[in-house]
Amino acid sequence: MKKIYSGKTKDVYELENGHVLLKFKDDCTGKDGVFDPGENSVGLTIEGIGRANLEVSIHYFELLKKAGIKTHYVSANVEDATMEVLPAENFGKAQGGNGLEVICRLVATGSFIRRYGEYIKDGTRLEGGYVECTFKNDEKGDPLVTGEGLAALGVMSPELFESMKKQTLAITKIVADDLKSIGLDLWDIKFEFGYHNGEVVLIDEIASGNMRVYKGDKIVEPVKLTELILNR
Repeated sequence: MKKIYSGKTKDVYELENGHVLLKFKDDCTGKDGVFDPGENSVGLTIEGIGRANLEVSIHYFELLKKAGIKTHYVSANVEDATMEVLPAENFGKAQGGNGLEVICRLVATGSFIRRYGEYIKDGTRLEGGYVECTFKNDEKGDPLVTGEGLAALGVMSPELFESMKKQTLAITKIVADDLKSIGLDLWDIKFEFGYHNGEVVLIDEIASGNMRVYKGDKIVEPVKLTELILNR
């Protein structure tokens, strides 16, 4: 296999059959040793979280498949912490990885409050869900970009942006409903999309390290969240 890219939480390899292999790591985004999916750098390592994230991703990709939502998922090997996926063209510019990150917020918290805290209280519900996009650029702190901005920059047409936004809200609802069925509350989640055969499709992962989930008034840490999702 040829390594294409080494990311924060995964390594990416090119396969001989034209597909791509994702190797899940035990690294998590956060700051000062505290997990935070809104951060743009690795903040801690949790043993076994890579394999755990893969198992959660398999669970949700299968749910999306049943719901008729296309993704890049092909197959997975939990023991090796790897997932085989379809190749997808990246949005924007990012060395080896996808250039755009899509966040769906159901509750105002994290970086959203750090930006807009004078207008809204932490923990306020965002009815219907709020979708925002950032360019993946660590040096610039993952700057926000609007749909109009993406069109102006030639990254994505307004029609493709609306398709991506619609998919984001639909996928978030599926994940939120699944978590609600086991007594958990999804606050926010981040995704990556890419082009496959001219369509915008979900890529990367849907894992505990990419979502913020609460049980009552306490956040559920990634390893515990995975246990709750898979051992219901």
